[in-house]
Amino acid sequence: MSEASLQAGSALRLAVAALAGHLSRYEPLPALIADHDDIEALLQSPDNPALRQTANEYLKEINRLLESSDIYVMTPDGNTVAASNYGMPGTFVGQNFNYRPYFQDAIAGRQARFYALGTTSLKRGYYFSSPVEVAGKILGVIVFKVDIDSIESSWRGGEYKIFVADPEGIIFMTGSPEWLYSGILPLDAPRLARTQTSRRYAEAELKPLPATESVYHGQHLMQIPGGGTTREYLRLSHYMPEADWTVNVLLDTASVRTQARTALVAILLFICLAALGVAVLWQRRARVEERLRLQEETRNELERRVEERTADLALVNEQIELEIAERRLTEQELRKTQGDLIQAGKLAGLGQMSAALSHEFNQPLAAAKSYADSAALLIDRGRVPEAQDNVRRISNLIDRMASISRHLRNFARKPNEKLGPVPLPEVIADTLEIVAPRLRSADAELVVELSGTDLTVKAGPVRLQQVLVNIVSNAADAVEGLDDRTIVLSAFRSESGIVVEVHDRGAGVPAAIAERIFDPFFTTKGVGKGLGLGLSISYNIIKDFGGNITVRNHPDGGAVFSIVLEASAPSREAAE
Repeated sequence: MSEASLQAGSALRLAVAALAGHLSRYEPLPALIADHDDIEALLQSPDNPALRQTANEYLKEINRLLESSDIYVMTPDGNTVAASNYGMPGTFVGQNFNYRPYFQDAIAGRQARFYALGTTSLKRGYYFSSPVEVAGKILGVIVFKVDIDSIESSWRGGEYKIFVADPEGIIFMTGSPEWLYSGILPLDAPRLARTQTSRRYAEAELKPLPATESVYHGQHLMQIPGGGTTREYLRLSHYMPEADWTVNVLLDTASVRTQARTALVAILLFICLAALGVAVLWQRRARVEERLRLQEETRNELERRVEERTADLALVNEQIELEIAERRLTEQELRKTQGDLIQAGKLAGLGQMSAALSHEFNQPLAAAKSYADSAALLIDRGRVPEAQDNVRRISNLIDRMASISRHLRNFARKPNEKLGPVPLPEVIADTLEIVAPRLRSADAELVVELSGTDLTVKAGPVRLQQVLVNIVSNAADAVEGLDDRTIVLSAFRSESGIVVEVHDRGAGVPAAIAERIFDPFFTTKGVGKGLGLGLSISYNIIKDFGGNITVRNHPDGGAVFSIVLEASAPSREAAE
């Protein structure tokens, strides 16, 4: 609240300075105009038509040059004999304003100020008046009216709500039109009587502003209903003695309270994170102690076994010394050979797994990267719910990659995963999420055509998704750079089961390549663009499902990969 008060104080000082500067521009002008010969001559002969016309023209020209609202001259009885708006509807000429305080002060020989709603023009303005004195005698009064609409319009639509109230607490200027002529103080009879005597607001309807005030740690707060809700504002005021009004600045405290809540949430999160860190450290320490204990027990057990074996070996040591000498060289060679074989097996396994992981994780990682970049842009634009949805999608992709890694061993041996009913539309939808970045990079369009409603196959969902990702990605590679980059993924029932086909518009598959396309490490792509494992893994997966996968050329051009799987009844959980 203190920080917000400082900000509102700066806005208040700017508003007061703007008002004071605007009014001070016109303050000396009535006295200067009062010394003009035409004005003095008119007040000496107020009934002279020629002098009236000359004074009217002079006031009209001055009013145009100074961009003021109105300038007019009154005789000692308050009648207006010349005005800048002569000849116009609602002219002040002939009107009597002797009830205005600015006339009463000026006719008494003092320069005066007054702000009011015009009784004739019904326009708000600030009045400067000055007596017209000739040879020590006051012959009349000249009045200079300044329009305040330009200042008021600058207050609208800003961060702060600004209004000006008179000594009776009635709002005379405001950037919120609905508050105009509302009283922030009780409109009791004495206040209404003083206002009516000067006719400051003519016939305008005065009404109380339905606001309540309170004090919070030295800050004045104002609650104002509007639009079906009640808003709370921090209020700062400054009294301008020369104008006899009070400038008020209101700052909505909703943002202040939001910042306070945000800080509180941040503190609570920090405390939770600190507690979590302490718990993690405590758990890690407990695990280290447990590991040290197990190591100690293992070492003791090993020492016991060594002692037992040493005792046994000591009994037969003499008998096998010669045998050991003869076999030592053979044993060394055997160990070397065994080590080489183990290392070769490890390298082969690691190579196969690394190549498979590199190939199978490429598409999910690309999709995760796209979602992460999109989430960052959404957060910058304040669209947090959409960013959270992207983060959830990234989490799902990571879960899928974890499942994929568990199934990569299918390339080497048959997995133990049980097969079950898998809804084909759901697998295709998940596949589209993974291959979407690859399709965009190739500027390819994937058209999905599903014939029938019951397309449930006997398979494993994650591995079936692997197969579709591989085939659709290869199709995107085939159509990249072509004029027609359409890929059609269709699914339908046939006599042999449920068929899934992927048709691209590429160059097709030559007969010589079709015979080897499902072999491991066979690829037609350039160096660094493919390992030749995707279709081989896909072939093994489909065979493990009890299905079949083939490739042929379409009569209209391009390659068609066909997957035939056994149909399965939907699971009871999916039906429910």
